[in-house]
Amino acid sequence: MSAFQAWWARLPRDTRDSLFLLAVITAVMAPHASHLPLWATGLTGLVLLWRAQIAWRGRPLPSRWWLVGIAAVYAALTWLTFRTLVGREAGITLLAVLMALKTLELRARRDAFVVFFLGFFLVLTQFLYSQSLLTAAGALLSLWGLLAAVVLAQMPTGVPSIAIAARRAAGTTALGLPVMVLLFVLFPRIAPLWGVPTETIGKTGLSNQLDFGAMSEIANDDGIAMRLKFDGAVPPPDQRYFRGPVLTRFDGKTWRAPDTRTSQSWLRGRDDLAVDGAVLRYEVTMEPLRIPVLPLLEMAPGGPGTELPLPDLTLARGPELQWVAPRPITERLRLNATAGLDWRSGLKLNRLQQATLTDLPAGNPRSLAWARELAGQPRFASLEPGPRAEALATALLDHVRSADFTYTLSPGRYGEETPHVIDEFWLDRRLGFCEHFASAFVVLMRAMGVPARIVTGFQGWDAEPQDGYLVVRNANAHAWAEFWVEGRGWLRSDPTAAVAPNRVAQGLALQPQPGAYNVLGQINPDLWRALRNGWETVNNRWQQLVLNYSRQNQFDLLKKLGFERPDWTGLGQALAGVILAFTLAAMAWLRWSSRPHDAWSRQRARITALLARAGVALPPHESPAAWARALRRQHGQRGEPAAQWLEKLERSRYAADAPAPSWAELRIAARLLRTRNR
Repeated sequence: MSAFQAWWARLPRDTRDSLFLLAVITAVMAPHASHLPLWATGLTGLVLLWRAQIAWRGRPLPSRWWLVGIAAVYAALTWLTFRTLVGREAGITLLAVLMALKTLELRARRDAFVVFFLGFFLVLTQFLYSQSLLTAAGALLSLWGLLAAVVLAQMPTGVPSIAIAARRAAGTTALGLPVMVLLFVLFPRIAPLWGVPTETIGKTGLSNQLDFGAMSEIANDDGIAMRLKFDGAVPPPDQRYFRGPVLTRFDGKTWRAPDTRTSQSWLRGRDDLAVDGAVLRYEVTMEPLRIPVLPLLEMAPGGPGTELPLPDLTLARGPELQWVAPRPITERLRLNATAGLDWRSGLKLNRLQQATLTDLPAGNPRSLAWARELAGQPRFASLEPGPRAEALATALLDHVRSADFTYTLSPGRYGEETPHVIDEFWLDRRLGFCEHFASAFVVLMRAMGVPARIVTGFQGWDAEPQDGYLVVRNANAHAWAEFWVEGRGWLRSDPTAAVAPNRVAQGLALQPQPGAYNVLGQINPDLWRALRNGWETVNNRWQQLVLNYSRQNQFDLLKKLGFERPDWTGLGQALAGVILAFTLAAMAWLRWSSRPHDAWSRQRARITALLARAGVALPPHESPAAWARALRRQHGQRGEPAAQWLEKLERSRYAADAPAPSWAELRIAARLLRTRNR
């Protein structure tokens, strides 16, 4: 026995059980720490430490006035933080802190059961934030700990081991797992029940605005943004652009999406997108986006499939050719989509549109002068508007290739010494990444009279598939440019490809700067990549088999079970049948478990039942020899045959050469007793 085990065994029963329960409560509340206000996490931790000290030193619990005062402080702080005491955030905050307070009045078993109930409820609320595999595993461990604490509360005598309670809790959990699985498979997916909980904490690095230099922070987010599986060939590296928010308004430092009402009025009722050539088909699983735009592969002529995983989700193509939802996407989506790589759009822009897409704020005078000087060169003077716009774009890209521009994720902050960030980037420092190059390109094209805009989204994916899926990471976030050419429409131009061709040609993700969070990745990149890919593969299986299990999967299962036309009625019938089967199985198990299972116990039960029908009651705790003496004493000669049989049985149990008596003899003796007793 280790020193810790010896110390633990010497603790009083109440102290040990209280410390174990506090440890379980801490584990239950740990996943909530990152979602609760800082004051709630801190005060809850202090209350639990206070309760642990009380248990350790054997001191009395605080008076109810202390509890009332602390509860009032908690309620006031919750109100000041959320301006309400209801709702998800405020409700979970109050639930967590009140459960911690409840530990300060554990005076009876009833109080302990209140804590258990609150703990089970808090485990459930974890899924309001995340449904990941880690969350499910943590919830299962928390459930195990709470059940072990419940078992301890049901063992009031002696000093039962926590290990024994944990084993019994594990057995109870194992018995419930088949029921849980079958209910998961067959319980109807009825909205909005399966729309909540949702993954509200999702990051893709995309937004409806883009601050100059802000995208470098995305490199530190190596999480998965989406997974793809193509039906056939995949697009070449230079065509792996996923169109997200389109930004057209610039205030000198920040790019923003156009005003929705204005942009819709431009193209209301008209869709001039044309796709030539083959159309690619693929399946995409998107993580929560937090924005109302789905970044689909350019160009998505028909958008996602009509059967979307959420009944309240309808998508429409916006004027800037991105697919838009009526609300931010806070759920994981799995859908089918199409993409045409050879596309054209925007063949005609009216004067208002051209003026809006060439508008620039005051500032950056040196860059604007440089652009006008370039546009005024004789080589562009004789060109028609369409070829002239293409020639100007080519000239800008040639300048990026020939000048000493450097692609880097650590260019330093722009705009600290001057408000003219484009001047500082284009003419002075010349250090930046995709966002800097795309912003400068669009500003200079507008300065030369060419309509242009920024497109954000993703570009490329991991070189190696995971579990058959191509992985697009948040670090694949990218910004590029589009400019308008009369007679040809919008053309994509990616200035990043001019300065860092590998970034686009190979679809490389942004590489984070060395830091403490990825020490293993810096020491052994191959091992880090293998571990990360292995975990992401397991997590993808969890998402595909569990989180994406939908109503259609249930109906497909009913087809395999023999239902010709699976519907809600069939699903209810299957569920009712499963519940009935489990009920009958439970009743059979209870009946079987109530019977003796060792040979001698079954033999004793058979003897007492047989003689009881003859009117002879034998104490079940005595031996056959004692039964024989009782028969002679109570029934005299009438009980002699049965007494002799019982003595033979006693000898056969302890003498190796003594034969076991025949059951037929006992039945005859019992019949004789029954006849004489009438």
